[in-house]
Amino acid sequence: MGKGQMDIAELYRETGPAILAYFCQHRSTKPNAEDLLQETFFRALSHKDRVLSAASPRAYIFGIARHVRLGATRERPAPDEILLPESHQTVETEDPRLHDLRHAIQQLKEPHRETLLLKLRYELSYEETASVLQIPIGTVRSRIHYAVARLRRVLNPQKPGNNEAR
Repeated sequence: MGKGQMDIAELYRETGPAILAYFCQHRSTKPNAEDLLQETFFRALSHKDRVLSAASPRAYIFGIARHVRLGATRERPAPDEILLPESHQTVETEDPRLHDLRHAIQQLKEPHRETLLLKLRYELSYEETASVLQIPIGTVRSRIHYAVARLRRVLNPQKPGNNEAR
């Protein structure tokens, strides 16, 4: 096995679980999440020089995963649902605020929701998120700011300053 393959293998070990969770979070891709993960890394192997020379190979892999997910969604459209890993499902029944938060996140516009989830759930940096979404870093910051402000207004409507129409 060559050095490039070892690097891709290491990248798989480091990012594979997060990318699998990324596919599982969408109802439309959850049933095929493992196949989509395999497709993502097949594409990464096909372009391993680009992946490994990227400023952030992790962000590059997430970018590939995003394109794989979008392609799969086009083939088999279904409404997105923010799904938590199975181990977190019991937490939802213990804390009703989690249900409210999930519902509020689901109500965000798709670009804001996707940006927020890449940043917070998958812990990508602003730069990595911008790379995955192929948008300027300022747009990432703006989308996250809007999403957080919107969530605050929805989850705390009685708080002063949260009733502004935006």
